[in-house]
Amino acid sequence: MNINFDASKPIYEQIIDQIKQMLVRGELNPGDKLPSQRDMAKKIKVNPNTIQRAYREMETLELVETQRGRGTFIKEDKNMVLEIKKEMARNATFRFLQEMTAIGFSTEEIINLVEKGLINFKVNK
Repeated sequence: MNINFDASKPIYEQIIDQIKQMLVRGELNPGDKLPSQRDMAKKIKVNPNTIQRAYREMETLELVETQRGRGTFIKEDKNMVLEIKKEMARNATFRFLQEMTAIGFSTEEIINLVEKGLINFKVNK
């Protein structure tokens, strides 16, 4: 896991976002064990308390579950990855629309640009 931290957002939230992205991309799967908090802290060079906060928050979000004596695992929920993907799509769409309106495009202009393919985007698959 390689994270380029953004000073505008708490590090523990960025760690959670990275884990969600890894899930959506298939780099992590439901049931996978996460590194121990200490190992994760060493790996990404952050304070162990930050990792503890991220893991605790992910548990609250029901993204992971901690099994006493065994470690922390991605929750085995078939719908979870799809829901995370939908959430990420909503957030990306919202940010896109915010940026487009901030630079002066109307709703109609945004729709036209997207429909006509004037915003060139290539999906790598």
